[in-house]
Amino acid sequence: MALNLFEEKGCPLDRQRFTWKELVQTPISKLDDDAFTRVRIILMNGIEMEALRFSHSCARMNQALQLPLAQLRRVEQHQATMVNGLLGADHSTLETTIGYEQVAIEVTAVVAQNEPDEYLAQVYRFGMLEDFDHLYRYSALLDRLEGKDANNITQCYTDIVPGRPTGVEHRAPQDDLREHYDRSRAAPISKMNALTILSGEQQTHNFYMNVGPLYADPVARQLYAEIASIEEQHVTQYESIIDPNETWMEKWLLHEANEVYNYYGCVQQESNSRVKAIWERCLDYELGHLNVVMDLFKQYERRDPAEILPQTLPEPIHYESQREFVRRVLSQEVDLRALGKQFVDKSREGPESQEYRAHMNSGGSPTQTVAAGYQWSPGTELARGTEYTGDMEATRDSKSARNTEFIR
Repeated sequence: MALNLFEEKGCPLDRQRFTWKELVQTPISKLDDDAFTRVRIILMNGIEMEALRFSHSCARMNQALQLPLAQLRRVEQHQATMVNGLLGADHSTLETTIGYEQVAIEVTAVVAQNEPDEYLAQVYRFGMLEDFDHLYRYSALLDRLEGKDANNITQCYTDIVPGRPTGVEHRAPQDDLREHYDRSRAAPISKMNALTILSGEQQTHNFYMNVGPLYADPVARQLYAEIASIEEQHVTQYESIIDPNETWMEKWLLHEANEVYNYYGCVQQESNSRVKAIWERCLDYELGHLNVVMDLFKQYERRDPAEILPQTLPEPIHYESQREFVRRVLSQEVDLRALGKQFVDKSREGPESQEYRAHMNSGGSPTQTVAAGYQWSPGTELARGTEYTGDMEATRDSKSARNTEFIR
């Protein structure tokens, strides 16, 4: 049954309390829990962190809103802590990285298919193919550093093959900006999609910036540096599709509605009953937040929230493998490049991005280095050590043939 945003009041803000034991609960198992439970955890942590970033930015520009922002933000802080703590220490940093890229691929693929605006759908498909390649590069690093198969984390929901090569994703800043939706005409789902993907990409960028320097291996450090740079480009892309003419209150209202929207989707589909209870609690709290902000919207803007919000939520994100869609987009759009705010064939790419990329890659591309001669096949390079003696060209040709068969 659809959730009515104007009838569901949720938990009152003054009753939203936590203890430390509630904030730090038993984490999921990286092998026993379904991979999409991890996908939801990573995505919802990103959405909570976006709520915190927005709240702090808004408070710095609006003195009258500082107290209600601080009151809601304290709960958002604790929800983010509780959600992020569900990822356990049985995940290595690289395994968590694989999880982040799976989120970017599977969630963006669903959003691209649900998006009614064809231009925005193209934006999502464009970014998805780049994240798809990042998964492949990190999978090669996981194999080579830890001797692990990334499919243990993705549970084979997501292909591990090259996408648009990361080495060609580097663009001049003017080629990362996109046309924004029109706040007065865009469908509610378009606004939810933009905030959802922006939140996920921003959190991915922050994660890579934080963990990359922790590696001793120089190739690993460079790989995180290169992909973090692309994630910054993605944040630039996705934030630019949001109408900058929305008021602070309008944006706050949309942030709260988006949290309700995404927690509602998690509740509908979660397979782990303990985690589902957390989603239900957060949904109840976010409905309370939404009602607070709707009242503030009426007070400060003298407008009806129904001008901005739909009565019922759009169809939630479906957490299931999008393999066939991703393969189709890969075959049709891998050679697209950005020229200003439009997408063109690689033959028409502008000189600014080509010159920028040539300089950045003049000393080599870490993403090419880490995957040189690498193609996924069952097992790991450590288990196949003898395979790498002798004729390396024959080895690569053999693995490439297996990979082609795997894609088919």
